[in-house]
Amino acid sequence: MESTDRREESSLRPILQKLYEKYPELQEACSADIDAAFEVLRASFESGGKLLLCGNGGSAADCEHIVGELMKGFMYRRQVPADYSSRLAAEYGDQGEYIAKHLQGALPAIALVSHTALATAFANDVAADLIFAQQVYGYGKPGDVLLGISTSGNSANVLHAVRVAKTLGMKTIALTGRTGGQMNGLCDVAIRAPWDQTPDIQERHLPIYHALCILLEEAFFTS
Repeated sequence: MESTDRREESSLRPILQKLYEKYPELQEACSADIDAAFEVLRASFESGGKLLLCGNGGSAADCEHIVGELMKGFMYRRQVPADYSSRLAAEYGDQGEYIAKHLQGALPAIALVSHTALATAFANDVAADLIFAQQVYGYGKPGDVLLGISTSGNSANVLHAVRVAKTLGMKTIALTGRTGGQMNGLCDVAIRAPWDQTPDIQERHLPIYHALCILLEEAFFTS
């Protein structure tokens, strides 16, 4: 009952109202899964977990975009805790005060698509379709979350990463298209934008993950 109450509460929030007003097709097709994804992410961050992200092409760019929204202030000012600011100032004087003034609260997120040296080495030496899986194996731990982005839901390297994540005890979220492909049955949560062509799907992915990032920022950085 508590989980249902939370979903009902989140569905009434202004950012979701705005999302569904602009993209009404998302409300019927995706609202329950957007709420579920938010709950998975909130629970992970609350317990000290982190988010790993992977995808290809435009979806790789989306991974980077999401990290940019989570690791610094997005819509709100994110002040670091006062006790941490005081410790910086006490230890390093003016430099500590400068650092404390400009640091921002962060939700830990890593885009696996960014590690060029590792990716090219693993692709050349081992197996190109297991690059993300190797990174998940190295970074992941129980309580973390993997977000795999694939418009088809069938990207082999993303599917392998999901399999490794689930075996590690991580939660998995898919951001995909209408059918969800293989990711729909494999991931704990699958947000399926109700379109079939890649440009149409990716056009909806951006407002979906923006809404999730704002919900998370509200949960952790506003009183």
